[in-house]
Amino acid sequence: MPPLNHFKRFDVRALIHRGMEPFPEIFKRVSALKPDEGLIVVAPFLPSPLVEKLTGEGFASKVERGSGADWLVYFWREVA
Repeated sequence: MPPLNHFKRFDVRALIHRGMEPFPEIFKRVSALKPDEGLIVVAPFLPSPLVEKLTGEGFASKVERGSGADWLVYFWREVA
């Protein structure tokens, strides 16, 4: 896992609240990650399908409970 200061944060709560699907933007952002970078997705619920999909695309992840009902999901590429 890259150092936390190499992670970018993407809060999808407002997109979801407006009824928008955040996956295309999340995928664009994780696809652009360099090997020493990561993305933190802030979501209003545990996005299990997102974690499964990105794991299948070769990303590692870590899930943390945020404040209230929010979740933080860290994504990065595992370096072999």
